[in-house]
Amino acid sequence: MLRATKIIATLGPASEKPEVLREMIRAGLDVVRLNFSHGTVADHRARYDLVRKISKEVGREVGIMADLQGPKIRVGKFAEGKALLKEGAPFILDIACELGNHERVGLDYKNLPNDVRPGDRLLLNDGLIILVVKKVSGGEIHTQVELGGYLSNNKGINRAGGGLTAPALTEKDIQDLDSAIAMGVDFVAVSFPKEGACMHSARSLADAASRKHGKPLVRLIAKVERAEAIVPKALAEIIDLSDGIMVARGDLAIEVGNPAVPALQKRMIALALKANKFTITATQMMESMISAPVPTRAEVSDVANAVLDGTDAVMLSAESATGMYPVKTIEQMAAICIEAEKSEKVALDTDFLDQTFTRIDQAIALGSLFTAHHLNAKAIACLTDSGSTPIWMSRHNIRVPIFALTSKVETERALSTYRNVTPLSFDSSSDRETALRQVEERLKKLGAINSGDTIVLTIGEPMGQAGGTNTLKIVQAK
Repeated sequence: MLRATKIIATLGPASEKPEVLREMIRAGLDVVRLNFSHGTVADHRARYDLVRKISKEVGREVGIMADLQGPKIRVGKFAEGKALLKEGAPFILDIACELGNHERVGLDYKNLPNDVRPGDRLLLNDGLIILVVKKVSGGEIHTQVELGGYLSNNKGINRAGGGLTAPALTEKDIQDLDSAIAMGVDFVAVSFPKEGACMHSARSLADAASRKHGKPLVRLIAKVERAEAIVPKALAEIIDLSDGIMVARGDLAIEVGNPAVPALQKRMIALALKANKFTITATQMMESMISAPVPTRAEVSDVANAVLDGTDAVMLSAESATGMYPVKTIEQMAAICIEAEKSEKVALDTDFLDQTFTRIDQAIALGSLFTAHHLNAKAIACLTDSGSTPIWMSRHNIRVPIFALTSKVETERALSTYRNVTPLSFDSSSDRETALRQVEERLKKLGAINSGDTIVLTIGEPMGQAGGTNTLKIVQAK
């Protein structure tokens, strides 16, 4: 059984060796994430080149995502690297402090004193330390420790309930965005957008950088991780102005509370599917496999539930970047996805009720799904230039694999995030019948079909025209 759900993995010290990356791709890696919160542009360029090289060797294009750091608000450094904050003790966040101690520490975000008020709860180090604001005096935020522990250099700060004014794109992000597009990445993830305007700004910058460097337009991913971003109006705008969203459960959980996240995950995935956008579910999916060769049962359930929610992709962070078992983690995640997909409900008949088709390629795409389902086809094959037709198809559950055959490498890479779509490089003949025969031969060679199997094919005439899919053909393999 082909796996429908895609796997994204972060590249880092544990996975940047050629032999490890090669095995990760063979194990099922679909998209590599370059985390711009760590490392230099030169580091990311070297990893980008490595991915392209190994992908070519393996014979399968892998998408590459640049994940921008965003306005991660952090404490400064401590004189001894860390300090113990005791419950009930006072503690000061001071924009003028250079080296901290158990009484105070500096801030990298100098506007934080203007964003907080007495009574606010500040969550540090992913919520492991909690401070309650007592008063603000100039550049000092006077707090009381509600939940203590050791606080070390450069740990992050969130405000419970959100409300920080830091912009989604910092100067570093703008420079990193330009560098990533100059490399040729396929996706850019924007951290901490609060509203549609953040994604509109990112889109303008990304499109300008693509023109400047002569690169294809990148797909933008909005990382939903702020309390402001889940307000219905803001979320609708963010989804509308993005190609896909990431359910970034780490910072989101800190701002809205852990109990709220599962329901939010389901709501965001459903909204994105309805808007024909892809979704990525991220954060601690296989966390225990950083140091263990098998996942916990809770992690297995977490990944499976994300699949059943309808996510397009599941993502690994530290598990693949610094963990001990990057290849095994992908193998385990792939097995969980395949098993969960067996329980997915196919409800095409109800999906299409009251559906309005606005484009010819959309009508062909959805008609192909309906036909393939009711004829028990073994495969759907789309000859595509832009990728629009298989994207329409991927928004609905169907147990028939969708093969997107394209001569454009940028389309092949862009389709790497869409569920149930297997992109294939294909130099088709300009003669339709010859091209369709070549498709049949290609699928047989892959082992996807056998003689006598029913195949649903979509194609556009004239061939090679973006958005021109206008023909559906049903054939039996010879």
